[in-house]
Amino acid sequence: MNILIIVFGLLIFLAGILLIINPEVIFKVLRENSDKLWLHIGAIVMRLLLGVLLIYQASISKFPVAVEVIGWVAIFAAIFLAVIGRKNFKRLISWAFSLVKPLGRIGGILALCFGSFLIYAFV
Repeated sequence: MNILIIVFGLLIFLAGILLIINPEVIFKVLRENSDKLWLHIGAIVMRLLLGVLLIYQASISKFPVAVEVIGWVAIFAAIFLAVIGRKNFKRLISWAFSLVKPLGRIGGILALCFGSFLIYAFV
């Protein structure tokens, strides 16, 4: 199970690097698929999976309390995305795209830090 969390961390780390170098690559894919059902379901499933994994494995991490809290936050985020529905999810995505120019690279730095934290906590 640790390996799954490390893989999640690595993917988040790599996404952070890509956002820092060229944020438009990721945002173009999201923009082109923002109206597709798979994006909404994928956002829910990935958060739910990561949350459950983090809570389940928190006790063997270097930071058990922090990892468990992050797991619960991920689960609540998944529930929130499921409850708001497709219409509001599309509006949320549109709002997020309005922040791309000023905050895209900052998001990349945060993703890089979060991915690094996950990797460090479980290696």
